[in-house]
Amino acid sequence: MSNHLMLTGNVAAAWGARLAGIDYVPAFPITPQTEIIETLARWIEFGEMEAKFLTLDSEHSMITAAGAAAATGVRVFSATSSQGLLYGMEMLYTVAGWRSPFVLVNVSRGLASPITLEPDHNDIFAARDSGFLQLHCSTCQEIVDGILLAYKMAEDRRVRLPVIVNLDGFYLSFTREPVDIPDADHVAQFLPSFDPFNQGFQAVAPFNEAVAVLGGSSYSYFRYQTHLAAMNAEAVMSECAALFAETFGRQYSAIESYRCDDAEVVFVMMGSFATKAKAAVDSLREAGQAVGLLRPFLFRPFPSKAFREALAGKHGVAVVDQNLAPGLGGVIHTELAAHLYGHSGDKPVLVSFIGGLGGRDIEQEEFFEMAQITQQAADDGHPPPPRLLYTSSELREIKKMQTIALHQGGEKCI
Repeated sequence: MSNHLMLTGNVAAAWGARLAGIDYVPAFPITPQTEIIETLARWIEFGEMEAKFLTLDSEHSMITAAGAAAATGVRVFSATSSQGLLYGMEMLYTVAGWRSPFVLVNVSRGLASPITLEPDHNDIFAARDSGFLQLHCSTCQEIVDGILLAYKMAEDRRVRLPVIVNLDGFYLSFTREPVDIPDADHVAQFLPSFDPFNQGFQAVAPFNEAVAVLGGSSYSYFRYQTHLAAMNAEAVMSECAALFAETFGRQYSAIESYRCDDAEVVFVMMGSFATKAKAAVDSLREAGQAVGLLRPFLFRPFPSKAFREALAGKHGVAVVDQNLAPGLGGVIHTELAAHLYGHSGDKPVLVSFIGGLGGRDIEQEEFFEMAQITQQAADDGHPPPPRLLYTSSELREIKKMQTIALHQGGEKCI
């Protein structure tokens, strides 16, 4: 029997960890994820869940402790955001190399400089090559379910890698939505206790399994094994999602497809803003335009085959990136192009848009314009240069601010 609650995205993340039966929470607070660890700390303090909670002195220490604990055979959960994820970046690579399976929630927030508290995806994409798998949520329900799926994937002996579950700061972390909280007995059927196989630790019989330094062929072999394990994760996720649907009645896949079967133009974007794209797709359909949406739920490993199948026969693709790699452009656009154009068959025209940086909203009218530009590019066969989404009024306001700064003795920003 399940409960229906109104939860913020942060509390939904805490519920996901609670339902997973975690044993250990190494933590360090940072906005906007602090509510997650505050909620878990309160539950643990008042005996509502059994787990060890420990506040560390930094995200670097926190991720180190998480990886070390998971290597001893306990189920571990932690959370961070933005600059905190970057602070722990060294240890992201390290614990993934240890093949320590645990779940880390990242609440996306734009990176300095300049400083912002609002979301975009530059923080999470900075970790894309670390060896962590990545799931990206668009609703509070997906956060709870995604954490359960993440543990199921991470602990599978074919994978044995940590997973980042990502949600957008403020737009999702502090938005209340109705969430179905599954019955604990059903969760236990789907996600039994962590079986570490040959991993473990006993104080009365200590042992270690470690290699301090490797080079050449041995290092290459270990890195490639991590790659193969990550590639296994897509098939493992498909199996886990099928069992999840059987247990809880909710369907998940590597890519969510919305009204794409007969679409000529398709939006591709991830995170909570994709729900705005759905609304725009509905409006464009009402206006007679064959438009759809593809939203990657799984980003690492990149669901290459699923994208190729979903985009087969489409005319144009509007890739909306909430990130910016200076000197390159949008990360999703770049990755999608690499996976589409390395294979035979007709290719849709890809058009790159950059939007939502620092939490800037994307209006429905902008989705309409993106669909029109992409359709025109598909007709011409020539995509325009990547475009930063801005309205005329916003640009006028920025120029006004620059003029004021010049009058006050400042320097003009380009």
